[in-house]
Amino acid sequence: MRILLIGEYSNVHATLAEGLRALGQQVTVVSNGDFWKDYPRDIDLSRRPGKWGGLAYLAKTMATLHKLRGYDVVQLINPMFLELKAERIAPIYKYLRKHNKKVFLGAFGMDYYWVHENITRMPLRYSDFNIGNRLRNDEPAMRERRDWIGTAKESLNKMIAEDCDGIIAGLYEYWACYGPLFPHKTTFIPFPIKPKTQPMAYQEGNAPHPLRLFIGISKGRSAYKGTDIMLEAAQAIKTKYPHLVELRIAEGVPFNQYTQMMNGSDAILDQLYSYTPSMNPLEAMSRGIICVGGGEPENYDILGDNDLRPIINVEPTRESVYNALEWMATHLDEMPRLQAESIAYTERYHHYVKVAQQYLDFYQSSSGATPK
Repeated sequence: MRILLIGEYSNVHATLAEGLRALGQQVTVVSNGDFWKDYPRDIDLSRRPGKWGGLAYLAKTMATLHKLRGYDVVQLINPMFLELKAERIAPIYKYLRKHNKKVFLGAFGMDYYWVHENITRMPLRYSDFNIGNRLRNDEPAMRERRDWIGTAKESLNKMIAEDCDGIIAGLYEYWACYGPLFPHKTTFIPFPIKPKTQPMAYQEGNAPHPLRLFIGISKGRSAYKGTDIMLEAAQAIKTKYPHLVELRIAEGVPFNQYTQMMNGSDAILDQLYSYTPSMNPLEAMSRGIICVGGGEPENYDILGDNDLRPIINVEPTRESVYNALEWMATHLDEMPRLQAESIAYTERYHHYVKVAQQYLDFYQSSSGATPK
C-alpha cells in the first residue's frame, strides 16, 4: 500500500511512518517538521517568515503537488495541514481527493470541532476551553475561538470532515468531540511510540537521589496548556523540599535536544487540561519517566486497561499539581513501580508497529469504526 502522510504534530506522522514501513508499506511523509521541533520527513515543506517567504512556500507547495498523486491513502494531520490560509488549502484538498484513492483526517489537536464542542456541548469535565460549565475567557483560549469559529478555518474543517473517508482521533478527548458527530467514520487509535532502552533512574541498588522533575515550555502556549500553573507548583515544591526535588526546564528547543534534556528525569509535567498523555509525555513514559498530567478514567477505559495505572493524574489547579508532586517527593520508594509501569503502558498500547497495524486495518475498512 502506498501511503502519504501530510503535516506533523509532535512526531506522530514520522513515528507512524516507521511503523507502517516495518509492516511493509511504502510511506512518504510531507511536513515542515513541526516548526522548530524539526521532526524527520521525506519532503520538506517548511516556510520562511515574511511575505517573500510566504510566496516562496506557496510556489514550492504547488510545484510539489504532482508528487502527491497516486496514493492508496492520504492522511492529513489537521484541516490546516499546510502553512497556508484555509482558502488556499481547500482547492489543494480537492486536488488530493481527486488524485488519490482514500483520504483520512487526523483529529490530533486544535481544530474547529475541538473548539466548538468544548464551548457548546462540553463533553469533558474540563478542557482547553472549559472548567466544568464555566468557559475559559483568558486570552489564549479566546484567541483560538476567534481563529476557528465563524471563519474560513471552520468551513475548511467541516468540508474535510464531511467529505473524507475516515477520521482518526489520537486521544480520548478528540474522539469525544468527533465520535458523536461522525459515528460511522470516526475511530480512536492511540499515538505511536517507539520503545526505548534507556535505564530507569530508580532501580534496585541505585544510590538515592532527589526527584528529578522535567517540564517543557512551548513557545507562546504556556498559559493555554496550563504549563505556567504546573511550573509554579513545581517551583513551590522545589522551594519546600530543596534537597528532595530537582527541576529541569526546556523551552522552545528542537526535538533531539528536548529528549536529551528529558533523559535521566523521573517525572514529566505536561498539559494540565488534558485527560490523557499526548506525544511528549508518552515519549517520556517510554523512557521510564512518570507522567504528571492527564490520567483520567476515560483514558484507561477507551484503551480497555484494567491493571496499569502509571500516570499521576491531576486536576486543572495549582493545588492538585502541588499535592501530587509533594506525594512523589515524599514517596520516592514508589517511583520504581510507576516507572516500570510507564514503560509497560507504552509498550502495551502505543508500540509503533502495533499502532500502525490498527491504522492499516482502519484504512482498509474505510467505512469507519467506533472504539470498543
